[in-house]
This record gives sequence, C-alpha cells and structure tokens, in this order.
Amino acid sequence: MNLKSEFNTIPKLLRNVVANIHSPSHTFLLHKPKDKWEEITYQQTLDTADAVSAYLLAMGIQKGDRLGFIIENSPQYIFYDQGLQQIGAVNVSIYPTLSESDMEYILNDAGVKTVLIGNPFLLKKVVKIANNCPALERLIPVFEDYKKYIENINLNAGVIDFESLVKEGLKCLPDYKVRIDIAREAVIPSDLSSLIYTSGTTGIPKGVMLSHDNFVKNVKCSLEQIPVVTKDETFLSFLPLSHVFERTATYYVCCTAGCKIAFSQSLELLARNMEEIKPTVMSCVPRLLERIHDKAIKSGTNAGGTKAKIFLWALNTGKRYREVFESGKQPNLYLSLQQKLADKLVFSKIKQKTGGHLKFMLSGGAALPQNVGEFFGNLGIKILEGFGLTETSPVMSVTEYHRQIYGTVGRIIPGIEVGIQDVETKVFYTIQTHHTFNEHFECEEGEIVVRGHCVMKGYWNKPEETALVIDGEGWFHTGDIGRFYKGNLKITDRLKNMLVNSFGKNIYPTPVENTYLKSPKIEQIFLIGDKREYVTAIIIPPKDTLMETFNLTEEFFQRPEIFVEQQEITDWVSQDIKRLSAELAKFERIKNFKVKRTPFTIEEGEITPSLKAKRKVIEKKYADAIEKMYLEPVSVN
Repeated sequence: MNLKSEFNTIPKLLRNVVANIHSPSHTFLLHKPKDKWEEITYQQTLDTADAVSAYLLAMGIQKGDRLGFIIENSPQYIFYDQGLQQIGAVNVSIYPTLSESDMEYILNDAGVKTVLIGNPFLLKKVVKIANNCPALERLIPVFEDYKKYIENINLNAGVIDFESLVKEGLKCLPDYKVRIDIAREAVIPSDLSSLIYTSGTTGIPKGVMLSHDNFVKNVKCSLEQIPVVTKDETFLSFLPLSHVFERTATYYVCCTAGCKIAFSQSLELLARNMEEIKPTVMSCVPRLLERIHDKAIKSGTNAGGTKAKIFLWALNTGKRYREVFESGKQPNLYLSLQQKLADKLVFSKIKQKTGGHLKFMLSGGAALPQNVGEFFGNLGIKILEGFGLTETSPVMSVTEYHRQIYGTVGRIIPGIEVGIQDVETKVFYTIQTHHTFNEHFECEEGEIVVRGHCVMKGYWNKPEETALVIDGEGWFHTGDIGRFYKGNLKITDRLKNMLVNSFGKNIYPTPVENTYLKSPKIEQIFLIGDKREYVTAIIIPPKDTLMETFNLTEEFFQRPEIFVEQQEITDWVSQDIKRLSAELAKFERIKNFKVKRTPFTIEEGEITPSLKAKRKVIEKKYADAIEKMYLEPVSVN
C-alpha cells in the first residue's frame, strides 16, 4: 500500500488510489437501488465529483462555505462529499433521525448553504424548517419526483434534484476544470474538512471542527496499527456516515487503502446483504454484535437434546483453542482436530450468515461486553475494538490484529499521547504512546486525556466551551474514565455518568449495565442510583422474546401504559437480575426495577444517534416511576 505523504487531504486520497493502487476502471462503490447490485468505478466517482464541484462553483460556493447532508449512506453521499471537499467547502453531516428543531439549529449554527436530502420523508422535514434558515440557498433531493412534496409551498431556497445537478455540472465543467484543479491544490491539511455536531447528551449540540489533517493522519495511523487491511478488502457500510466512526473507519479508510465500499440497503436487510456481498471487513456497534450473540445462543440451545449439547461442546472447544493461542502457545493435535470438527458442525454455519469471508469486524461507539467479544473469538471471528470521540477524529486506540485483550480497546495509535489523570488532583498517573507500549503495563484509574494530531480544532463558534475541554497544554479531556491494562486502554465509564450513592460509593453504570445485558431477557437497561440508598433500573426486554414467551400480540406494545404491570413478566426478568447480581458488588446490585413496554428511542430524545442514554432526559421524563421505585418495598434481594 502506498500512503505517500503528499496525499494529505481528503480529495487527494482517491487520486492516490488511482495513481498508485488501482486503475480508474476498478470498482470503488457498490449499491443495490433495486433488485441487483450495481458497481461504480473510481473514474465514475471522480467524474461525478468534478460535476458537483463545477455546479457548486457556478452557484458561488467558496472555500470555507458549509454544505449540509441529511441523507442515508449512498453513492451520492460520496460524490457530493468529494465534490465539495476538493473546492475547499466543509461537510456538515446531520443525523437523519434528528428532530426538525435540532436540524434547524444545526443548519443555522453552521450557516449551511446547501443540503443534500435522502428521501421524501426527510425532504418533508427540511421543507418545514427551510424558511427559518436564512443562509440556506439550495435543497438537493437525491430522487427525481420531489416536486409533488413541495407543491403549494413557497420556499426561499431553490430546489434541484441530484441527477439534474450533475447534468448541469457536466455542462459547465469545461469552464471550471482548471479552477477545480487549482482549488484542490489550494486545500491544505490544516483547513477545516467537516463540522460534526455532537449528540448533545448534556446540552445543545456543538459543532466539532475536524481538519483534513485530523482525518488523514487518523486513518493512516490506524492502518499502520492494523496493517492487515489490503487493497482487496470489501467493506459493508451500514452505520451512518453522519457519524465520525463510519466516516473515518470505513469511507476514508477505503479512500486511503483502495478498498471497495458496499452500502447496505437498510438495517433490516443487513443480514441478507452480508450473505450477498460477503464482506471482509465491517465497522459495527456493540449492540449488533450482542444481537448476533443472543440469536446464536438461542438458536443453538433452544432445541435442547443432542443439538444443544453439540453447540455447547463446540463453544467450549473454541474457548479452549482461543485461550491456548492467547497464551502464546500452539494447541496440541487433539485440540486442533476438535476445533476443526467444532468449526464444521457449528461455527461455519454461523460464519456463513456473515458471508463467510470476514477478516475482522471493528467495534466502536460504545463498550463491547467482554463476554460478547470472547464469544466471537471462540467462533474464530475476530472483533477489533476501537476507542475515541468525535473530538478525536475519532480513533485514539484500536486493537492490534495479532494481540487481543478482551475488555480493552487496544493500543494507542502512533503520533499521539494518552494520559490517565487523577479526577480530583489532575496529577498524571501515566502518559503512554504507541512506542511506550508494554504488554505487562497497568496503572490506576482516572480520566483519559489525549494530545496530538487527532484532537479537534475546537467547537464551532464556541471558544469558551473549547477552553473547557482543551487545556493550556493542549490536552483534550475526554470525560471518560479508564486505565491501562496489559498495555491496552481499558474504559470504565463516562465521568458524567458516575453515580454516587447516599453512602458515598462510586458506581459506574456502564460495566454494571453490561453485566445485566448478558441476560437474553434484557435488551436495554438504564441504571438509577445517584444520591440514593440503592440502585434501581428501567429495563426493556427484547420484543420478540416477550412475544414468544408470553404469547403476546402487537396490541400489547401499543398500549398507552408506559410500564408493564404483569407480575409474571416482572418475575421472569427478576430471575436473571438475581442470577447476574452475584457478579457485582453489593452496592452495585439492582434492588428494584420497572419493565418498560417499548425501547428508548432517538425520536423521543431519550438516546443519542450513537445510542448513548440521555441521562437527564430519561430521569426527568420518568421521574414519577423512579420515585415510586424508592417508595415501594425492595423487590430483588
């Protein structure tokens, strides 16, 4: 792989691929707009990006202007991003799931001039707020029949569908080609590449300013740490490109290494798309891996009898085989033969559902429960974990391909420093880099801070908020609590999530919640206990499991009562609460809980687009039910 240093901005990465890795006719993108997969070459991508650039220049877009995206993953996202970045404009990607008021705030805060819009539903949302956004000049739906959705609506902004935009751009491209080439060369690494608005668990969204240098160095250093990624990989993309994780770990990695990107049709069709595309690499979130884990366990054990015994034997064999390798030894002939048999009878069938060609999956966005990582390791499917924030471009650490320590998020990437700092005194327990790695090193727990090329330029139009998180010595304070374990970074929880009970005991919700999430009866859990005598929780069981176990219909989930009152359901959940509580300290154990009928959702403002709970929102929204739990007798002993 040729990662020449002169290819140091986003628009130059693809040109490095065409110059040094693949021919222009090589396939870059795959998508399935109807009933079959279609391929798009590098040349088609570059030509369409040039047409976008020409159109934007013709409408007066200048370097530094902010252009918006409210769209699902698609080739159009890539075309538009490449087109605007090579003339120095700034990508402002907005989560399609955000409310109209949040969209309006971001469009106005960033002064967005154009918006690429993915479907009729999103167009309707944007149309409602467009006239409240004075900077907005152009709406760009990616579908042609948009006119019926804006009939009789007086819009201040113009509207043109993406296909027409490309046609217009191609017409004027000869007049702008030289100007595009000059603009591309004028983009320098320190220039702003993107504004990504944080999910706002504690307040209004803040625009994180990430430069071309942030993205490009983050990608190159991550690839240096995982050198097994080659030009022959096929990535299947389903996490939103509006999130920094998918943008960097899939899109920009593929632009750098020359890999193919296939866009999943939807989350519902992801399983089918995996079997069709047979990806070699995927970025994912822990919740997806937990669901695959739960489904595999349920499928393997539900039938009982010989089938269940073979499944459990295979998992135990895989565990023993994995542990021998992790200890640095070679398994003996007998264990190797057992593992081959386990793979043939059980593991190969599970792996086939992922397409059968996965080299690894990269998990990020939240902590992966250790037992889930070990489960995939037992199957022979490698899960690499990464850690970082939007403000860190995002990768700070990632698991090395050859060295897996489950429950950690890997080794620090090259070129940055990561410190563990005492929360109260601000004294450093340690400062580690990629080159100081020691597989036996451990340290005390504290706040994780970072300094180096991954740290953002700051928050857009918010110098005071920037100063609160980046200190005078350049350390970005992540707000995450963690430590080093066997040389790898290990995350405990968010500092702001920490609960302090009425006896002064510190409780980090995430590891406690992950313990209870081992139960197949629990899909979501929200822990309560700050300034309280004991811990309680709101619990949501998996819908399909509830329906199957208690013979329920859809009507049950549509009832207006928020919480389930049926004692048989509460008792059923309580069985696993009691069993799993044995793994926790007494002050961490749930003493009472409420079963919520439906999940926490982004639409209701209860979780962020990256699926983190909005603690203040949930506690305020369900305050009455929470108070009731502390007035009732303890239900779990």
